[in-house]
Amino acid sequence: MNTHRPVRALSHALSRALSNSSSSSVQPSSTFPLKNVTKSNFEPALAELRRHVAAADFVAIDLEMTGITSAPWRDSLEFDRADVCYLKVKDSAEKFAVLQFGVCPFRWDSSKHSFIAHPHNFYIFPRQEISATNPAYEFLCQTTSIDFLAKYQFDFNICIHEGISYLSKGQEIEALRHLSLAYEDELLAKWSNLKEPVHMPVVKMADTLFTERMKNIFTEWRDGLLRNSNGELQFQGNSNDSQQQLRTIFFKMRPALSLSGFTSHQLRLIHLVIRRHFQDLAYVQINGENTCQQQLVVRTDSKDDRELLMKEVKDEHCRQAEVKVQAAVGFRHVIDLLSSEQKLIVGHNCFLDIAHIYSKFVGPLPSTAEEFVSSVNKCFPYVVDTKMLLNANNVLQQRMKKSQTSLSSAFAMLCPQIALGKKSTDLAFQSCVKVEVQVDDLRSSNWNSGAKHEAGYDAFMTGCVFAQTCSHLGIDFQSFLPSEHLAHNEKLQKHINLLYLSWSNRDIIDLTSGKKNAVSLGYTNHKKRCPEILFENIALIWGFPSKLKARDIRECISKVFGPTSVTSIYHLDETAVFVQFNKEKFVSEFLILKETLERSDGPVSVLHPLAGLLEGGNTQAANYETYKGICSSPSSKILFADQADAVGTKWKNKLIESKAAMESLEREILGEKNEVNPAFVFC
Repeated sequence: MNTHRPVRALSHALSRALSNSSSSSVQPSSTFPLKNVTKSNFEPALAELRRHVAAADFVAIDLEMTGITSAPWRDSLEFDRADVCYLKVKDSAEKFAVLQFGVCPFRWDSSKHSFIAHPHNFYIFPRQEISATNPAYEFLCQTTSIDFLAKYQFDFNICIHEGISYLSKGQEIEALRHLSLAYEDELLAKWSNLKEPVHMPVVKMADTLFTERMKNIFTEWRDGLLRNSNGELQFQGNSNDSQQQLRTIFFKMRPALSLSGFTSHQLRLIHLVIRRHFQDLAYVQINGENTCQQQLVVRTDSKDDRELLMKEVKDEHCRQAEVKVQAAVGFRHVIDLLSSEQKLIVGHNCFLDIAHIYSKFVGPLPSTAEEFVSSVNKCFPYVVDTKMLLNANNVLQQRMKKSQTSLSSAFAMLCPQIALGKKSTDLAFQSCVKVEVQVDDLRSSNWNSGAKHEAGYDAFMTGCVFAQTCSHLGIDFQSFLPSEHLAHNEKLQKHINLLYLSWSNRDIIDLTSGKKNAVSLGYTNHKKRCPEILFENIALIWGFPSKLKARDIRECISKVFGPTSVTSIYHLDETAVFVQFNKEKFVSEFLILKETLERSDGPVSVLHPLAGLLEGGNTQAANYETYKGICSSPSSKILFADQADAVGTKWKNKLIESKAAMESLEREILGEKNEVNPAFVFC
């Protein structure tokens, strides 16, 4: 997964990226062996992948997306609580698309004392293959992400034109339901349209003549079938129109008339004629060659035979619909494969990747992190994050120079021999776990460096980093038995299903239990929060005059609540700040004071220290729970103040349930002595 500072997506960047990619090839200039998969070779590639995954000890994955955050304030911030982190990840996974999906199974080859990697690079695109009830897909793009992919020779033309489409499990169920009802609904619509005849006299006369003529033709054909005992059917109908043809065929072991050259209105009239005048004839509609619809009039022996025929037609339609839907499921077959095989899934800083997988291929993301991890654990019971492992070992932390735990840095540092793809006499290089690459029938241990930020190669790098990290944790692959499940290894087991909750802070979530902030597990937090964040002590302020800076806001508030009352101020963006007080009660007191000053028109309120903060009448304030509510909204305005207005929450009603409660709290606050600066009483 690649993470970049968010900016608003513009069509200009996508156009530029498309033009840059138009001349690029499917395979970059790198000679690293990589299996590129598009819709043209998806079926054989999937069959091959099934064999590799079944034999794999673990499977590494990586995703390339169209963006990360839909607004600057939706980036992962230092003051984000764990549940807010999840909401921001959820927003990202719901709004952006996945364009490339890397899957790389790794199998330990005991005869060669090395891992065999099978890197696959899937181009995927959310194309609508079935006209169902769901609207066409929409997704956002960030200029930074699109430009970044273009810089690394990402081929947007192949992705859009040859990318593999997909349906989530929920979309598959809906598509099957929709297609299974389509046949009956269409026939019902045709019947309903004939209940009220057309009122134009000429049209009515033409319809009458046409229906009478077709009635005579069907009578002649049916009577001819009854008279003809040798089984030879030579009827050739004539409806006085050179374009209209009626040809006798057999359908489901029954004689039938194939209708061609008729308009949709004429076919509805034919349907009406059959229903009104012929109990032994049935009008059916089937999918003919090239998925074109074909209309038939079929001779039946009895009412039971007619019902049996209609059931056979419906069953055939359902089978065809299921085949069509299964084809449209597309890339989700890969996700189903990974889930069903219950293999250890390896990613790098991969919580967002897992959220994308769930959103795109399983169903809508749950509203809470606890519900999400419970569902994910059922699909993927064993997930390990290499970024977590790098921070779990002191030796690795020192070798990685602490904060340098990006995938490319980790790969270059831990896997230098693999990165070069060449043999070396360096003892440090020789201590690395060996990895060979096999694509189709070609197996190689020598190559040039691959294309970074291509999902297939990044998945390969992730798997290599994992193998080296396991070695540092004391896992000896030389004595590894084929029957062993790597996820059950005692030295690795305590790290399974622990992921960083967002792409920049260090909150940890356990996919097994749903517990967050697992600081007791021995993981070092290099990004220490200073001072300590107490979310109940935080007030959110937005819409204040743009001229005010953080120090100005601190000064205004400190004049009222005391010089040490504000421990820190953090900007969400240019329109909003978090203010952390040193006491929890100061949050409610500040909110009450603000409300009181805004209701007062006296000169005292103008002279109050908070007057500068409230200047203009647009300043709003709330507690941290309100911030969570704003983050849960699906809309994403660029500025936080605009987002808060768009959400439309009645802040004042949420903060104070009634006027009586507010006045009671005011009296309580004003009755306390020596708790705050005397300037407070100016209100």
